[in-house]
Amino acid sequence: MRIAVTGSNGLIGSALVSSLRRDGHQVVRLVRHEPRAADEVVWDPKGGTVDTRGLAGCAAVVHLAGAGVGDRRWTRAYKRELRDSRVLGTATIAEAVAGMPEPPGTLLVGTAIGWYGDTGDRPVDESEPPGRGFMAQLCTEWEAAAAPAERAGVRTVFARTGLVVSRQGGAWGRLFPVFRAGIGGRLGSGRQYWSHIALQDHIAALRHVLDTPALRGPVNLTAPEPVTNREVTAAMARVLHRPALFPVPTPVLRVVLGEFAEDVVGSQRVRPTRLLESGFRFAFPDVEDAIRAALDRPEPRP
Repeated sequence: MRIAVTGSNGLIGSALVSSLRRDGHQVVRLVRHEPRAADEVVWDPKGGTVDTRGLAGCAAVVHLAGAGVGDRRWTRAYKRELRDSRVLGTATIAEAVAGMPEPPGTLLVGTAIGWYGDTGDRPVDESEPPGRGFMAQLCTEWEAAAAPAERAGVRTVFARTGLVVSRQGGAWGRLFPVFRAGIGGRLGSGRQYWSHIALQDHIAALRHVLDTPALRGPVNLTAPEPVTNREVTAAMARVLHRPALFPVPTPVLRVVLGEFAEDVVGSQRVRPTRLLESGFRFAFPDVEDAIRAALDRPEPRP
């Protein structure tokens, strides 16, 4: 199968490309520079252009590109960058796909569980309407930008991603060195829910979505049972054999992270109802198992 991928250099994109190629699929990588390899196709997300000749024959387009949510402090300018990189990029891909004489059968857009806002200790799934706050508004616009592809009859799926457990990058990647140094601890009250997913399960879930024609619309990519930040802290300490004695109070997080701190101490108890109902099975459903998998220590728990 021929599959096009944006964001192929990111944490999830690079792992997905490797997984697809290992299984013999042909991958086309959309890049924002002049193509330097046979597998590269140029696109300009802000300019609204895609060289659709390179998408010919693709069964699916997986759109994962976007500025990192936790990469920088949320200034007004960076919030605009977060929005533009997602909304304009998704609109560009969706319009390009919709305008092709023979469009790919599937557009898989990687979005986020930020859609739900702060849910406290209330569990939510894909049936929930959008919440409040910057991320919820951003996710609403982000998913709406794919409308041209949906109108053209392309199966469109929104993979609403939780916190990916990996030491290679993302929010969790920043936790590992802190805990290894013995200076880890809960963030804020520690009572907020973190809806996590092992990187290995995330890639398997994306592959499952691509291979399951009945899935369309939102699909949560989170482990079956979210855990609190306090539980995450305890699991990290156990796996890394380090103390977790240094909690970071919410006011300090607000000083360091600005508005992004509200998402760090916010609570999202998200469940992957549609993924489970479609027959997907997690290899690392427990947070401790996910942490061990990220460290290549798949020790079975008793």
